[in-house]
Amino acid sequence: MLKDLKAFILRGNVLDLAVAVVIGAAFGKIVTSLVNDIIMPPLGLVLGRVDFSNLFLSLSGKSYPSLAAAQAAGAATLNYGVFINNVVDLLIVAAAIFLVVKAAQSLERRKPKEPPVSTTRECPYCLSTIPQKATRCAYCTSQL
Repeated sequence: MLKDLKAFILRGNVLDLAVAVVIGAAFGKIVTSLVNDIIMPPLGLVLGRVDFSNLFLSLSGKSYPSLAAAQAAGAATLNYGVFINNVVDLLIVAAAIFLVVKAAQSLERRKPKEPPVSTTRECPYCLSTIPQKATRCAYCTSQL
């Protein structure tokens, strides 16, 4: 059983998937930092000094100065600012994946395609399709 597990883990697809998950997690952290630290602050400034990560709606009806204060008080909140940040994260990741897939497709299209190797040919006498290695036609029995 351990031998089967080792064979499964060492197969190319499983290793490729593991590498993709690790790189994807690291890429996700970079995108999250890009959105939270680079994109959203200037956007919030343009929209009137809004901190998107601090936008929330208290469901209890009480007013809180910040999301952290509301969470510390144990209030139920709708954190729509955090949701907006996550939507921007998703859009950036989707755009990056789109660009990678598009680049891979264009590289695949550039590869010259080899013509398929024919395993049959025509008999010069009766024009029937016969195997490439045939020395006599199966239809007209001509010597080839």
